[in-house]
Amino acid sequence: MENKEQNQSLEQLNQADFITLAIYGLSFLSALLFLSLPLVNLLNPSPWQRSIGTIHSIGALSTTVIAAYTGHLAFPLARRVRTILPQIRTLSFWSAILSFLGIATGNLAYMRYRANLATGGARAWLIENTPLVQYILMEFHEFSVLFILPINTACAWVLWNYGDDILEKRNRSVLMITCLALILSMFFSIGGLVSGLAVAKIKAL
Repeated sequence: MENKEQNQSLEQLNQADFITLAIYGLSFLSALLFLSLPLVNLLNPSPWQRSIGTIHSIGALSTTVIAAYTGHLAFPLARRVRTILPQIRTLSFWSAILSFLGIATGNLAYMRYRANLATGGARAWLIENTPLVQYILMEFHEFSVLFILPINTACAWVLWNYGDDILEKRNRSVLMITCLALILSMFFSIGGLVSGLAVAKIKAL
């Protein structure tokens, strides 16, 4: 009887281990496929897209991943969870650094984007063939992502300057404004990535 119960326990344990392994395996595989998305640009027939597109895609994706993770941590921070303070301070710093990288590589791509129609400029082609994409999607992309750098820089300064005191009752308003700013930065980062991918899908560099 005892042997039968032990065998059943071992079988359930093995099933649980297999399920855990499968979940972690699929999670890592999904993350790897998502992070390899910029490398698809290397297959593009355009030499500009292979170089500038790949560089900007890596910068933009890195910015979005860190900003999104930092934005999600803003919710427990708003509830004054002290244990995440060191992590969110570090992430806010790297969010500011990577947002600068994303904007800098974006300006590199934007120079090619603004080329005239005769030299294959994407902006001129969009205005000629599908102006709504330029005047709605691309305008949102251009201006929304520019807010990420000052927001992330300000949040990083506040979190490092106030330290653990930001959780004090007297700093409640500063904490809430910082959390809202981190969430807004996450929205702009994800929105910028999606709108940029949408425009690139219609007309690459």
